Amino acid sequence: MKPIQISTICTLLALLLFSAILASRSVASKSSTERTIKGDGFAVLELFTSEGCSSCPPADELLAKIQKEAGNRPVYVLTYHVDYWDRLGWKDAFSNADYSKRQYQYASKLGAQVYTPQLVVNGKTEFVGSNESAADYAINSALKGSPASSLALHGSLQAGKMALDYQVSGDGDNDELVIAVVQKNAVSKVKRGENEGRTLAHAQIVRQLCSFELEKAKKGQVSISLSEGFNTAGWELIGFLQDPETRAINAATRVVF
Repeated sequence: MKPIQISTICTLLALLLFSAILASRSVASKSSTERTIKGDGFAVLELFTSEGCSSCPPADELLAKIQKEAGNRPVYVLTYHVDYWDRLGWKDAFSNADYSKRQYQYASKLGAQVYTPQLVVNGKTEFVGSNESAADYAINSALKGSPASSLALHGSLQAGKMALDYQVSGDGDNDELVIAVVQKNAVSKVKRGENEGRTLAHAQIVRQLCSFELEKAKKGQVSISLSEGFNTAGWELIGFLQDPETRAINAATRVVF
């Protein structure tokens, strides 16, 4: 019998250790998700992604699938293209430094690393954005119960701007009103970087993100300027109430035109 080489043993041990780490992270993610978002009554999925990251396309595809299958359920998909990949060979046309900053804010509150693709659910838990089983578990957990707050939004177009009438109820007196202007679909041909030569399909791309302090006002009106190319067929507005300190999202809805 031939002796087993030391390098082979090391490889096997490394694989076992890596499997154990993944199993541990899966259990921890499930426990964390169940503890933090069970019973919210809605699910806001925020994916941090980049065209320069070769691990991101499967996550983009998963979020597009979730969006397509959501139906009338209160599931809101938002994809943010971060900018820190832009220096590594390919500049993502949808990237924005503000979205990188938002991701770092979540990482600080959740005690997590910053990476792509990263999926944050209701501002309360995070995991790898291409992990379909974790996403399904998080969505199903979040949809149980009823939200502690409610938000209604009605919009009217006014020459490149959107006037939004809002009405809120519930306990979130410190919440901010956040409005995401979302382009539903786009296709990019990547010419450099890790995804060189690939044609990437994107869904639910956040093109603008606006925050408003409500100062405990339960109803009122705010106005935002719209991105060039905005139209009611290919775009939508998603609004939510978010605690600026904890980053927890307490209510969400789509703008009714």
